[in-house]
Amino acid sequence: MKNDLKRLLMIFIYSLVAAIGMTAAVPHALAAPIEEETSILIDKSSHILVVYVNETPVYTFMVATGKGNLTPVGEFRIANKIKHPWYNRKSIPGGDKRNPLGTRWLGISIPNTGGYRYGIHGTNRPYSIGQSVSSGCIRMLNRDVEFIFKHIPVGTRVVIQD
Repeated sequence: MKNDLKRLLMIFIYSLVAAIGMTAAVPHALAAPIEEETSILIDKSSHILVVYVNETPVYTFMVATGKGNLTPVGEFRIANKIKHPWYNRKSIPGGDKRNPLGTRWLGISIPNTGGYRYGIHGTNRPYSIGQSVSSGCIRMLNRDVEFIFKHIPVGTRVVIQD
């Protein structure tokens, strides 16, 4: 019950911040932890990605996830990072406004994929954020994934839960 209220509050805060045009990154408590471990939690049911530093939530972002069970659950790592990723299925170059991968790609170490099948990436469909619509990847607004890309190193732990 407490976690459900917390999620609803975060969704409300995110919506309010987005409605007035501020950045989508919503800082949590004014804690200033000493950085030892950065990790990411993706909650598929609430479409939220939370960045933790030393187990303290620091930033929350709304995301889109996969249809049905297409987004795998479990504990993984950031395997690679790519600026302006190419969309190989339709040979759309990185940086092209038609590119559904947006401006950044953070590959997730799902077994047997090399970090190139599932990832956290931007989108050219910002209206999809907050929904279960992808083929398994985690979509973010381009400005949000650019922030994550800048601050999250390869090797960061990523937990995806239902």
